[in-house]
This record gives sequence, structure tokens and C-alpha cells, in this order.
Amino acid sequence: MSNRHGLIDTIIDSLAPVNRDGYKFIAIAAGLALVSFMIWEPLGWLFVIAALYVAYFFRDPDRVTPLREGLIIAPADGRIAAIETVTPPIEMGLGPEPRVRISTFLSVLNVHITRSPVSGRIARSIYVPGAFLNAALDKASEENERRVMIIQKPDGVEIGVVQIAGLVARRIVPFTHEGDNVAAGERLGLIRFGSRVDVYLPPGYHALVSIGQTAVAGETILADLQSAEPERVARRN
Repeated sequence: MSNRHGLIDTIIDSLAPVNRDGYKFIAIAAGLALVSFMIWEPLGWLFVIAALYVAYFFRDPDRVTPLREGLIIAPADGRIAAIETVTPPIEMGLGPEPRVRISTFLSVLNVHITRSPVSGRIARSIYVPGAFLNAALDKASEENERRVMIIQKPDGVEIGVVQIAGLVARRIVPFTHEGDNVAAGERLGLIRFGSRVDVYLPPGYHALVSIGQTAVAGETILADLQSAEPERVARRN
């Protein structure tokens, strides 16, 4: 009996809570399932599966964020799709000096809650309308619908975070606004369905992750502004 209770506890503990933004979508899918069962049972089960997927998509697990000064933490779950030195888009207001941009691609199976990479104040928050290209494409950073946030650390250093809508994603839901103070790892918003998040490091700094690596929002260290460690070399095994 005690073993069974322990197993149940383990399963319950592994279930992440659902973000409230997903409640209405779950309710819609559940309602369609009820109606479909009265019309044709197999269709009802399809909507049950859809409701379960929606609950899974909108999951919002807690994360354990390292808090040492100088760390840049991953804002999104997903695959590191690109690490490039680029000139930031004009709307970011970061000037013409090239910066390293770390791009994380989120599939429809990833957690889609985005988090702050550093502690500081949201100095600028800009919504940019655009297209809905595949978020994995390089040009998505400049052509897709996106929300740009510039987070200013207490020492004045600015970090750029860009939530980018994708081919399926059609809505960026903000949890914070310009002028808000945020802590490293704090939830910034949600991108519904497949998408991408870019982080722009300060000039002169490099990434400590590699292309193809899986990032965990609020936990994975993307860069360290206080470390002299060189760029990491990695291989796929």
C-alpha cells in the first residue's frame, strides 16, 4: 500500500501546473469532446487527445535559477538553433556595434513560458508586427511578428530578449511590461505554439552553449559576463 502511494505521489509530483492562459483552450477542446461523443465516439476521443495536448502545451513548471552576478540564463526551453555575431535590429536601440545573438527554437512539444535571462528593469518593450515564417529560419529574427524587450541590469548593461512568433504561433502573450523590474528566471510571457527566442549579449561577450544543445528556461547558463572562459567546443554523440 505504501509503495503504491509512493508511486502515485511520484506521478503527481511529475505533473507540471497549467498556465491560466491555457484554461480557455482546454475548456474549448473538452467542450468539443463532449459534443462529439454524442455525434460520433471516435471523434470525441480525438478531441480528448487534443485537450490533453493543450494541457501539456500550456504546462508551466517551476525552475531553479542560478543567481550569481554576471550569469545570462536561458529564457526559453528548446534547441539552440544559432549563435551568430550580428548587428541588432534598429528597433532594439542597442546601437550599431555587433553582438552575439543566441537563438533558441521551440517546437510544439517544448514549454512555451519565456523567462528573464537576468535581473533588472525592462527599459524598453516594443511590439513589432510582421510575418509568420518558420521560426527556425534566419530571417525570422527580422521579418516575423515579435516582442522586443531590453532588460537593463543594475550596472547599466543591457540585454536584448526577443520573443518571435513562428509558422504556427500567432500570439505573443506578455506577463510583464515596460518599466517593470524582473528577477532572473522570472516569467516574461508566453508564445502560443512553435516559436523562437533570441538573446543579444553585450558587445565583446560570447556564448557558453553550443548549437544543437538543449536549453532549459530559467536554468541553463547561456553566458557569463564575469568569466574568462573561452567559447566552448562541443560534439554530438
